[in-house]
Amino acid sequence: MESKQILEEMFKFHGHVCWASAMGLRASIAALRELGVVRTGIAGELYCIVEIGNNHGARCFADGVQYGTGCTLGKGNIEKAGWGKLAITLIDVVNEKSVRVSYKPGRQKMISESSFMKKRAAGVPPTQIPQEEAYELVNILWDAPETEVLSVGEVKPHPFEDYGELMGMKPCSNCGELTSVAYLRVVGDKHMCIPCAGYGR
Repeated sequence: MESKQILEEMFKFHGHVCWASAMGLRASIAALRELGVVRTGIAGELYCIVEIGNNHGARCFADGVQYGTGCTLGKGNIEKAGWGKLAITLIDVVNEKSVRVSYKPGRQKMISESSFMKKRAAGVPPTQIPQEEAYELVNILWDAPETEVLSVGEVKPHPFEDYGELMGMKPCSNCGELTSVAYLRVVGDKHMCIPCAGYGR
């Protein structure tokens, strides 16, 4: 099992102690191991699909994934599938192979009975729950055998096509803010950003 030092470093990045970010980190470590690669610092090495959804109560999972894999929104090598699951597909872009790792509720009874989850179910934000209670739940999952808490798939071939960056920005005709040209919309004889145009995406 990994040293808890990386876990503590990830919590600093994430902003608070929670089980979901810990499991995102743990899933990332497993995926990196299976692919035989290390955390990336640049775009073009790894690409990650994280399956969380919008308003999903465990979105913290994604921060653990970003920290663990090095795939980030800023580098453009991570995307959200929007399926409401705690799972990732990590793609080794260079060698065109991938692996899917998902959270497996093997310790669900212990988790649901924890004081942390009882307070979360009552609507208490995670940042208002005492750290010792948060760590109690984190430890249940971090110290568990991998087979109890993660389902690690087979490494499979994964052809990967990089469509490149969308370059070029112009001011919106309405608000004047710089907008990527691919996201400007035509309104009459003007080019506007999506919020000003009133268009859907």
